[in-house]
Amino acid sequence: MCRWLAYSGTPLLLETILYRPAHSLIDQSLHSRLGVETTNGDGFGIGWYARESDLTTPAVVRDVGPAWNNRNLREIAGHVRSRLFFAHIRASTGTAVQQTNSHPFRHDRWMWMHNGAIADFHLLRRELCVAVDPSLFAEIEGSTDSEVMFYLALTFGLEDDPPGAVARMAATVERVGRAHGIEAPLQMTIATTDGTDVWAFRYASAGTARSLFYSSRVDSLRALHPDVSFLRELSEETRLVVSEPLGDLPGAWHEVPEHTYGVVRADGADELLPFAPAP
Repeated sequence: MCRWLAYSGTPLLLETILYRPAHSLIDQSLHSRLGVETTNGDGFGIGWYARESDLTTPAVVRDVGPAWNNRNLREIAGHVRSRLFFAHIRASTGTAVQQTNSHPFRHDRWMWMHNGAIADFHLLRRELCVAVDPSLFAEIEGSTDSEVMFYLALTFGLEDDPPGAVARMAATVERVGRAHGIEAPLQMTIATTDGTDVWAFRYASAGTARSLFYSSRVDSLRALHPDVSFLRELSEETRLVVSEPLGDLPGAWHEVPEHTYGVVRADGADELLPFAPAP
C-alpha cells in the first residue's frame, strides 16, 4: 500500500513537514509503523499550490524511485513554500512502477491521492474505464486503480460535490466488483483538493480501512504544550491529515473513524461526517 499526507494552513517550506518530524513521511518510506508494508519505495510525488493568486493549478513532481534518497525532492522541499500541499510515497499493489503511476494525480485545479486498492483490479479495469466520461478518458496516463478512481469521481461530479462524487465512485466500484464475484472490492483512504479546501475519506467494503489520522486544533495544542515554539508560528486554521502520525506529541493526533470523511476548510470550519457509497 502507500503512505500520504495533506497539509493546509500557514505557508511553510515543504521540508518542515516532509523531513523534520521524528516520524516524517520520508522516515515512513523506510520505516512505516501502520502500513501493510514497512517500506514504501515504489515512487513518490508532491503537489503544491503557489501563493500567487493567478496560479490556480498545482505544481506536481513525481518520480519512480524511493523518497528517502532523492536529491531533487530534498532540493525542492528546502526551497518551496506553500499553504496547501500533498505528498505521497508508493508501495505498488501490482501495477507498474512508473512515473505516471505515482501520486498525486492532477486535473485542472484538482489533486487526488489514494492508499488502498480495488481488489482484482485487472478483472474490473475495462468496465470501470468504460464508465469514465469520454471527454476525460484521454487524460488517464497510467495504469493504476487510483487514477481510474480519480477520473470516475470527476465523471460523477467531483468539481461540484466532492463527497457525493466519491460516494458514487465507491458505489460503482462495488457494483462492478460484486458482479464479478468479489465480495469486498474496495479499500481506500483518499485525499482530494481544489486548492482551497481538502476532503479526506476512509472506507473499506469489508474489514478495517487503512489507517488515517488528523491533527488537533492548533489552539488546543498550544494549551497542552505551551513550551513548543513551533506551534506559535502556525495559524488557527492549520491542519494535517496523514496515513500515520508524524510524531508522538501527546494530544496531537486523532484517528479518523471508519466509514467517515472530513473536510478541512480554509476558513477553519472543519467537519467530520459519515461516509457511505451512494449509487
